[in-house]
Amino acid sequence: QVEGGNQGNQWWEFEQQPGAIWHAERCGAACDWWHNAEQDFDRMQQLHLNVHRLSIEWSRVEPEPGRFDHAALDRYRAMLAGLRQRGIRPMVALHHFTNPLWFEKAGGWEAAHSVTFFSRYAHTMVKALGDLCDFWLTMNEPLVHLVQGWVRGIWPPQKQSLWLTRRVFRHLLAAHAAAYHAI
Repeated sequence: QVEGGNQGNQWWEFEQQPGAIWHAERCGAACDWWHNAEQDFDRMQQLHLNVHRLSIEWSRVEPEPGRFDHAALDRYRAMLAGLRQRGIRPMVALHHFTNPLWFEKAGGWEAAHSVTFFSRYAHTMVKALGDLCDFWLTMNEPLVHLVQGWVRGIWPPQKQSLWLTRRVFRHLLAAHAAAYHAI
């Protein structure tokens, strides 16, 4: 939502569709938090905040199935370390509505193997970042993701199917459990 500069997830693909986003706006660099997060960390410290929740962009750290980008993981480590240096405890969300394009092309949350993919990702994130993370959130608002994407059909993947909703719900629950056990 704030990192910007990412074209590897289904939301980037969605926003390219004419009429998908109000006034045809694009995420682009957003507020370029990927490069400037420390400025916000300084502001948080000045405000005496003691916890900050941030999300890992799955498509940034795993741009291809099973290939993890060590530079991206290093950047997240630097962010978490920067928070800790300022006395702010990190809370990391593993999933915040976005999925890698390769994951979507493999069936996304509708496919049973989605749980295996998410479990691999969760295990890798916990191993790579766990020493710097105090709190974990497996999935941000999974029911909102489910309803907007498969019931109302206004978010990616833009489907309206109660049958698929039930299937996706089962997979999201199983993926949450797998991430919970990884943590």
